[in-house]
Amino acid sequence: MLFWIFVFLLTRQSSLTQGHPDLLSRAATEASCDCTVNSCRTLFDIVWGCLATIFACTWVALHQNVPDPDLGHFALLMRKLRMMLVMIIAPEFVVGFAARQFASARWISKEFDVSKSHGFFCNMGGFVSEEGHPVSSIKQFPAYISAIRKIKKADIEDKSKGDTLSKGIAIAQGLWFVTQCLARVSQHLPLTELEVATLAFAVLSVAIRLLWLHKPLDVQQPIVVARSEVDIDPLEEEDITPMNNDSNDFSDKIGGIFGNHAHYHPISSTSVPSFYYIEMNSNSTNLFIILAGIFGVGSIFGSIHCAAWNALFPSIAEMWIWRISSVFIAAYPVLTTLIITLGAWVNVNIAKHVFTILMVLGAVGYPLCRLFLIILSFTTLRSLPPSTFVDVNWSNYIPHL
Repeated sequence: MLFWIFVFLLTRQSSLTQGHPDLLSRAATEASCDCTVNSCRTLFDIVWGCLATIFACTWVALHQNVPDPDLGHFALLMRKLRMMLVMIIAPEFVVGFAARQFASARWISKEFDVSKSHGFFCNMGGFVSEEGHPVSSIKQFPAYISAIRKIKKADIEDKSKGDTLSKGIAIAQGLWFVTQCLARVSQHLPLTELEVATLAFAVLSVAIRLLWLHKPLDVQQPIVVARSEVDIDPLEEEDITPMNNDSNDFSDKIGGIFGNHAHYHPISSTSVPSFYYIEMNSNSTNLFIILAGIFGVGSIFGSIHCAAWNALFPSIAEMWIWRISSVFIAAYPVLTTLIITLGAWVNVNIAKHVFTILMVLGAVGYPLCRLFLIILSFTTLRSLPPSTFVDVNWSNYIPHL
């Protein structure tokens, strides 16, 4: 409810300046006069503040799974850059991935009587067998759970490159940017399109950091655990075809973002995929997490961009491109969720055809809309009203005599 009130206030503030040119001109003049008394910000301040926040919301916020031990520094860098690119283009998928890992870690914690840190470490491929294969399947747990329980929670947290305090500071940074935006709205100061786009990243970043609060950050080396003497790894008895480079193609990488790891098997790998999480026994829970984590958050992400619906754009074409792209990103997840939900009560074949059409439309339209919003966030900076450069007067919120 608070989120939608915030979006309404942003839209209302933008409409006041868009619909009344005289009011805009007067506000701009008053803002210029205020700049002689109050502090002002420059275009560099706006861009630098937004880019720093986006970097913190993407690069710093990412809690990757444990990589292959044989990867070099350059390969590790490219691995994180690829995941950062996914978060910039479709951050709601990363939120959905974080939500699935959180639910899986919580389920492992309750089911096998370990901490959430243990659950996250299992999901990220942190425990490996003596042969170097990840213990990342429910079937493997009975044979390794005794050794996993002997690993102290402090030992897992010691592997992390960030503690609760540093993660809390990072969350506070995102909340600070949101507070600045709220303060500008309350003082009738306009937000740039870049700030609105950054605000969307900041809101999603806070959600990601909270979901990954107990997940170790940037772990490079796994912990070796031994199986029980009376048990063997049940996966060793299966007929396993080792992975090859042909199965690790582009379609598998895209499927991994949605939680589909058809070609992955622990015994034929030395690390888990980038978007891997351990499947739980409850399919209904998985479906709920996917819908709420990906589609729901995706709609919120697009809705925040809609807050700049009536903002001042340099041209009419740019205004309509922003509006159409924002509506598409906000409405597409809701429409997809609706089709999936209705598929349980209507003709399944019809629902499948409609869902397929939506997937094709999303595969083409969604990246284009995200690209348009990213480009417009910077191109619209070439023409800004003077009131944009007025900084927030924080003394209005501090009690003083």
